Amino acid sequence: MGQKMRNLARHINLWYNETVIFFIVFYVVGITGMLLPFSFQFFTRLIPFALVLSAAGLYFFHSKFNGTTITVYLTIYISAFVFETIGVNTGTIFGLYYYGKSLGFSVMNTPVIIGLNWLLLVYLTSSVLEKTKWPVAIQVPVASLLMVGYDLIIEQVAPLLDMWHWVYNAVPVRNYIAWFILAVVFHSLLKIFKINTKNRLAAVILICQTVFFLVLLVTLKLLT
Repeated sequence: MGQKMRNLARHINLWYNETVIFFIVFYVVGITGMLLPFSFQFFTRLIPFALVLSAAGLYFFHSKFNGTTITVYLTIYISAFVFETIGVNTGTIFGLYYYGKSLGFSVMNTPVIIGLNWLLLVYLTSSVLEKTKWPVAIQVPVASLLMVGYDLIIEQVAPLLDMWHWVYNAVPVRNYIAWFILAVVFHSLLKIFKINTKNRLAAVILICQTVFFLVLLVTLKLLT
């Protein structure tokens, strides 16, 4: 039995290492494709696919699923989509903005993938902070600040990728305030219901996505 367990652990580690390499290569290819003029449009349309693929990769390394976990995740997805729908149609939550074509199919002017984007970011930042073993009272606001920091980056590059656009070409402060408040609420839900977000792939995906948008931001800004 001991040898079988060691063999299983070895296979899991090998699978993990191969998955890490795959995602690094995947995001590098994505950066390259978006920086080449002839493939830019094609690769921007793959953004929803990248989100789904990242979620699928995380699924295989998630430690525990149960009814409560699925319910909380669905609650975050649906709530985020509802807030985004209200926000984009009224301008009362985040400010005046509208979505482009890069995020795919929309309902009520809101891409259906945007709820998954919120869920992914909540999950990733929660997983990273969970490794610190800090008290919940510290984990929740710090994880929420990480999400706001991520948004600070992506807001600068989103219009260039036709993800979304601000009506006055400037991101209002209330957008970041709303992001922080919603992030605190969603992270609190995870803690209240004791949702386990430990995932060894989470930090890799978060770093890949952050570097992806940072490189695009710097490079596209220089080219435009």
